[in-house]
Amino acid sequence: MGDVDMGKGAGSVSIIGGADGPTSIFIAGKGGKVKFKTRIGNHFRKLKSNRIKKRITANPHTLEEVVELLKREYGATEVSQQSFNYQEQRKCLKASLVMRHRPDLLGELMDLEPPEGEDVKALKAFYEQLQKREKIAAEIADDIFPIDFHIYEIKCSGNGRMQIGVETVWQVIGGSFSGDKKTMKELKKLFKKIYLYYGVTARDIKKETERYKSLLAILCS
Repeated sequence: MGDVDMGKGAGSVSIIGGADGPTSIFIAGKGGKVKFKTRIGNHFRKLKSNRIKKRITANPHTLEEVVELLKREYGATEVSQQSFNYQEQRKCLKASLVMRHRPDLLGELMDLEPPEGEDVKALKAFYEQLQKREKIAAEIADDIFPIDFHIYEIKCSGNGRMQIGVETVWQVIGGSFSGDKKTMKELKKLFKKIYLYYGVTARDIKKETERYKSLLAILCS
């Protein structure tokens, strides 16, 4: 999901249900003290992750039920599929899903390797190939690689708003929210609540599926 620019003094955050679980945060800089802080930070994130794991129970809902919740409880409205925002997010999502689930459709473009060194011309050529790959993936016909993507928007007081993207074929849910610092904090909590409602099955917990890892990552964020 793309961020929404709310202007000066506002921030934006995007979270996508992914399969990699909680991510580590690395502190930039040099010296032993930084490395020590990084290790300590990762240690506490692992402890937090383990605590949250114990609290996750099986209580799943379908994406259709999530959409009904968004409309019923939070007054969400669907973003026009003709809007620039929708079209851009759909292209990005489709390209990502194609590369993940059907890389065979892109042939040799999936074998791109970044050039060694800092040769500007080589880096530019590599970047152009990446753009070409994303464009081709996004333009693959829906009868070959179908997606069913919708965006629902929740507006808050002031300039705050949240967008929830739902893709039903490949079962993807993601959110982006924006506003001032206080609003962002509230919307982040709301997104966690919505994702927890989506939930996981007993099998997801036992097998630690992508759906389970996505929930864990978001609850740990």
